[in-house]
Amino acid sequence: MLDYDREAAGYDASRGGLPRAVAAADAVRSLVAPGAVLLDVACGTGLVGAELARHGLRVLGVDASPGMAGVARGRIPVAVGDAARLPLPDASVDAVSVIWLLHLLADARPVIAECARVLRPGGVFLTTVDKARCFDDDLEPLLAPFREPTAADDVALVTAEAARHGLTPCGEAGFVGHGQARSPAGLAASLRKGGWRFTPPASLYSAIADLPGQDVPRSDPVYRILAFALRG
Repeated sequence: MLDYDREAAGYDASRGGLPRAVAAADAVRSLVAPGAVLLDVACGTGLVGAELARHGLRVLGVDASPGMAGVARGRIPVAVGDAARLPLPDASVDAVSVIWLLHLLADARPVIAECARVLRPGGVFLTTVDKARCFDDDLEPLLAPFREPTAADDVALVTAEAARHGLTPCGEAGFVGHGQARSPAGLAASLRKGGWRFTPPASLYSAIADLPGQDVPRSDPVYRILAFALRG
């Protein structure tokens, strides 16, 4: 896992900045009623939340990283908190968005349960799913053997767990992860930096080094958001 406190200051610039935030916010807005009170779980620097607020949603943020929350406070109301123990009462918001979080977890079930708890009847839970499958480039086949067989954000697991808490599918949206395209050299540097769920073997570095265009970014990923409505 990355140290998000240390990453906070440069996080936006390294993750596609405003173009990616706008794309993510547009996808979320397409699935949420205008003017809704939305809790952005793992809100990071608040860049996506600020875009949502700019379009009329009433956005609250929560993030486990004090560094990230510190940046976000300049953009949206935010609290430091655990996604598995949200600092809100039952049935207190119209929507909960969980973007780029579940794939980082060993077990997403406590987070999904908490999101359902704080939703009002008829509210909407939104989350990115299958993040590892969003890349379509020549690097992914090299990484695939090292992926966990079933990630915490696997669409089938998320859908099944959502159903246990009265959440039923009600929509889907996709958005381009601007600035997230990978190059072979960039991927190798990321692997050396750490934060991955496996220890890269020398053979992986060799396979990456054999690819053409070492510094040429491949295509941006297209992320997938699913929406689930809480039965009234």
